[in-house]
Amino acid sequence: MKKIINAAEEVIDDYIDGLVAAGHGLSRLRREPVVLRAPGFRKDPGKVAVISGGGSGHEPAHAGYVGPGMLDGAVLGPVFTSPSADHVYSAIKAVAADAGVLLIVKNYTGDRLNFGIAMEMARADGIDIDMVVVADDVALGDGSRAGRRGLAGTVLVHKLAGALAEQGAGLAGIVAALRGFLPGVGTMGVALGPCHSPGRQEPNFLLGRDEIEWGLGIHGEAGRNRGPLPGSRELAAALVESIAVDRGLAEGAGVAVLVNGLGGTPDLELRIFAGNVIQAVRARGLSPELLWTGAFMTSLEMPGVSVTLAALDDASRSLLLEPAAVPGFGAPGHPNGVPDHGGDLPEAPQHEGRVRNETPAAVAAAHEFVALLCRRLIEEEDRLTALDRAVGDGDLGTNLARGARTILSCGEELAAGNSLPGYFRGLSEAIRRVVGGTSGPLYSLLALGMAEGIGRNPEAPQPEDWGRGLEIGTALIQELGGAQVGDRTMVDALVPAVEALNGAAGDPEAVAAAAQAARHGAEATGTMVTGLGRSSYLGRRALGHPDPGAIAIAILCETAATYLAAMAGADGHPGGGR
Repeated sequence: MKKIINAAEEVIDDYIDGLVAAGHGLSRLRREPVVLRAPGFRKDPGKVAVISGGGSGHEPAHAGYVGPGMLDGAVLGPVFTSPSADHVYSAIKAVAADAGVLLIVKNYTGDRLNFGIAMEMARADGIDIDMVVVADDVALGDGSRAGRRGLAGTVLVHKLAGALAEQGAGLAGIVAALRGFLPGVGTMGVALGPCHSPGRQEPNFLLGRDEIEWGLGIHGEAGRNRGPLPGSRELAAALVESIAVDRGLAEGAGVAVLVNGLGGTPDLELRIFAGNVIQAVRARGLSPELLWTGAFMTSLEMPGVSVTLAALDDASRSLLLEPAAVPGFGAPGHPNGVPDHGGDLPEAPQHEGRVRNETPAAVAAAHEFVALLCRRLIEEEDRLTALDRAVGDGDLGTNLARGARTILSCGEELAAGNSLPGYFRGLSEAIRRVVGGTSGPLYSLLALGMAEGIGRNPEAPQPEDWGRGLEIGTALIQELGGAQVGDRTMVDALVPAVEALNGAAGDPEAVAAAAQAARHGAEATGTMVTGLGRSSYLGRRALGHPDPGAIAIAILCETAATYLAAMAGADGHPGGGR
């Protein structure tokens, strides 16, 4: 597994050095794996010092939570391994003052042992110290001898403890407040895949291609069960339900929500999921008052998410809203305080020539032809996606298939009572609205070109009218997109097709000749050093891979030729005679 590190045995030291160097007002305790508040750190005798820590690999936990409003110190163990009691003891000695020290520990045996031993060592020195153990895991319940595990809910405990300490609360008061808060805190997550510890090639566990692990721990340890991955809404609802039932969250209760990425979940997916979590919380009869979305308690690069719900009262809500100046935790959102946008979207323009009556035969035939092309693009989605992965960003097949499905779903409505130019302008608009990337605008221009080309003879367009439409659309693509023949784009298939149509005007085999020319032009892009498009970044590495956009045009031309050959002897061309 590739990782951006220097050496596996140096990752903790290098991480601490990088974090401190970033200028967040942090310091390192000598050369120990301990992060403290700012250089020149001074003990405040009237403030309880709050320390947490554990194995590394969960960043930003826990060093990312050191700073005003949260922790005074964090002790880092090796990846997924508890820190030693001696390192914890060093951190305690560095921050201890008259008000005492609070240790916040996740419920793992190694953490409890090592922090517990350090606590007893500190007590022997006369330090006033106590420990709170976080066990917010709802997946395994209380059946295990080891008990519930400490998960992402620990971060909210840091926040409450830090806020209370900043306000000058005493050690006993902070401990009592946290122990009153913890029964209402529950977390459950899912993993979509494993992670790899630095220096190891093998993952820490294996999952089937379509499997997820429900309720795993933050080190990848087994959870409740495995099963197929549901959609985001279903996943959010299942996790929220499990937490609400386990924690006994009553209908109408206000809750804080922490949506946590496990390290390998893109923000795009995390935000989708967070929105679905808020929907699920409301559907459960709860009130989502505070929301944090991000990576707070990770498992290296593991893809997956967890949800934490915490029951709120006036005191805990106020404490969670207190400011904290730390690298890894910001202010929450307020899901209940953001109204929906009240404005209306502008209506889609109505095209000239649109009348609500029987669809003209020419338009119906044109739509039948366009629907055939759409179905072919859907069939070719995986192939075009694979071609695009080799030279681009891998979205061409998906984008074209999305546009094709949209046209199939709304095409009859576009055709109803419309003229041929109006129908193609409607197609242009539908494509422009739905198909992303570069493909949407370019295919939209093709449809506009068709509208203009057949505008001179909309009732019964002839072959030359269709050819003129393709030529106009191709010219628009070249003018606005900037591509010319030889630039390794769809133009390399379109221009030869247009030239073949023009050169064989009136010949029944003209469309077949155009399809052959488009295919030849598309395949030739595999020998071109790119000039435009995403594949231009590859340079000579793109050689041997034809341009997927050009291949898509060739596929459409071949589909058209096959269709028109089958129609020979009937009406010929869609929407008109031959």
